[in-house]
Amino acid sequence: MASSRRINRRQFVAGGAIATLAVASCSRESAEAPTPGLAKAEPPAEPTVVRVASVKTAVEGNVLPALIERFEQAFPYRVRLTTGTQVYDLARDGKSDLVISHYGHHDAEMFVLDGLGEWPRTIFSNQMALLGPACDPANVRGLVDLGEAFSRIAQTRSKFVLNDIDGVRYLTEILWNAAGRPDRTGWVIDAHASKDAAIERASELGGYTLWGLTPFLRLDGFKPLALEPLVLADPLLQRMLVSIIVKPGGPRRVNTAGANALQTFLLSPATQAAIRTIRYPGKQVVSWVPAGRHNRTAILPKV
Repeated sequence: MASSRRINRRQFVAGGAIATLAVASCSRESAEAPTPGLAKAEPPAEPTVVRVASVKTAVEGNVLPALIERFEQAFPYRVRLTTGTQVYDLARDGKSDLVISHYGHHDAEMFVLDGLGEWPRTIFSNQMALLGPACDPANVRGLVDLGEAFSRIAQTRSKFVLNDIDGVRYLTEILWNAAGRPDRTGWVIDAHASKDAAIERASELGGYTLWGLTPFLRLDGFKPLALEPLVLADPLLQRMLVSIIVKPGGPRRVNTAGANALQTFLLSPATQAAIRTIRYPGKQVVSWVPAGRHNRTAILPKV
């Protein structure tokens, strides 16, 4: 009986060893076998060039050109900067290595979920402003609480022109609820106008409105307006921008090393500190707020 038990144990151990070898063999074969339909990523056509596609705000506001100049002085890369509204179309077509856009850009979410881009990294915020006439009938100039400013506009029934952009309309609804949901009749002007058209309408009416500081300064320099930035300090007026590294594959011959180097540079503490000092050309108002600390992990230099 004892002999039988020993034989069974030997058989069990031997069987287990064979099974283990079989699993290991299958694992090696699986690891060595290429994934069907997954082509090997092609190297970039220009290894020393980093192609960046950015929304207009970061370029017009001078922050990205200023930071790229510093990057090119410190690293062996040259940056080719393209700006526009369809930045993710460029990335899908393999024409950019790094995309910089607002976090809420209408194409950003699907670009990442489709597996075409790395996780977004917050880099800086552009400054929005409550704009209004110099006479300021609601007496909001210099307030740090945007909700209080909107309440005063509602109480005085001063004209408020809705800038019909998704994010701005959303912020306006927050402020309207914070003000106690006052009747909008007669003072909220919703003409379904957006951007330049909404700002020009507010200027004509001597009303208040919300818009990004950078595009306002650009428009005001081109066509003088009867509006001024009156409220800037509330954090609700900061709008986050992110960088997304494009993944290689298909037509996307991405300079991954260059894109990573630029993104790491943008998130470094020294660069984040420099962002605070960059101003819109010819203006002294604060335009940019560093946002690197909002990422899950900080990128710190090695000591």
